Amino acid sequence: MNKRMLWVASGIISLIALLSQCITQPAQDLRGPAYAGANTCISCHQDIYNHYLQTTHFKTSSTNVLGTFPGSFTYDDSTRVEMVVTDSGKVQGGHLFHLAVGSGRHAQTYLYWNNENYYQLPVSYYVSAGHWANSPGFPNSHPKFDRQIPSTCFGCHSSAIGIKSVAMVGRGLKETFEKGKIIYGIDCERCHGPAAEHVAYHTAHPEEKKPMHMTAVRSLGNQQQLDMCALCHSGLKTPQKSLFDYQPGDAYDDYFFPDISGPSRPEQLDIHGTQYQLFTASQCFKKSRQMNCTTCHDPHQNEANNMVAFSKKCMQCHQQQPSPACKFDKMAVLNCVDCHMPQLPSSKIVLSGTYYLRTHLIGIYKQ
Repeated sequence: MNKRMLWVASGIISLIALLSQCITQPAQDLRGPAYAGANTCISCHQDIYNHYLQTTHFKTSSTNVLGTFPGSFTYDDSTRVEMVVTDSGKVQGGHLFHLAVGSGRHAQTYLYWNNENYYQLPVSYYVSAGHWANSPGFPNSHPKFDRQIPSTCFGCHSSAIGIKSVAMVGRGLKETFEKGKIIYGIDCERCHGPAAEHVAYHTAHPEEKKPMHMTAVRSLGNQQQLDMCALCHSGLKTPQKSLFDYQPGDAYDDYFFPDISGPSRPEQLDIHGTQYQLFTASQCFKKSRQMNCTTCHDPHQNEANNMVAFSKKCMQCHQQQPSPACKFDKMAVLNCVDCHMPQLPSSKIVLSGTYYLRTHLIGIYKQ
């Protein structure tokens, strides 16, 4: 009897140990064992992480719908679409808002799920204007509900997406997705690379202050740093391989064919801006040897509308004094941006009034 009880007790202990491992074992990152997940960064980088939660990169995809309800938009053919809230969450002939794409600084567009795919809704919410309007790239003449969203879009609006299958159909790829398998926003490891080895090392060696098994962005060459941002800030293009494959130091040309078109005309500005092309066409960039996106932008901070901070960065090169030709010398140190990187009207977006987007072509504009 004692022997039997010993076996039973041993079995129970083994089962408890097995179950405890299942409970405490963290779920593997969707990207694989080389990735640690952004939550692991908190213990050593608490302040940076907290500030990053407020940035547009972190908020670029979520389930947080910012659009106002009820709302509506009327197309040129007089078709009216309405955004409503119901107790059941379902409306006959309607679609649910399954996923919000866009940080909400300028706009949000929305996806619905159907038959193992995501589709974009034909209207988006333009936060700065407070209006619903046609989604980027959609006609304003009539609504369309059949735009299927490929993984390439998620490559700049998420950190990972669960792809169920990929098949060549005709000349294009047909993808299916796993519902709910997504890492929202652009997390730490999209720019800094997979961190599992880094986390494991510093957990075992907390006294070590030098970051091990991690690429420091500042250690990259200037063009490599520019390419990191250009990957998602150079307009809509078809990549030659998945943007999820990006590792710090990779070249832009490894993912896209060289761009010889130059920056788009001001009236062609839309939400998918060609910031890289506009910036590198600017005289400020051409006359500087080491200017890149982080010269003006801190990717770990929410800098929206902080014109004084941006102007101070201008003055780092302009020696604390505006140009002698500047007619607004008394206010220049407070706001260089609105004159030299103005918000310009866009013909791509249809609203009840003109919609403006800020250009990254730094220059002298007629007032």
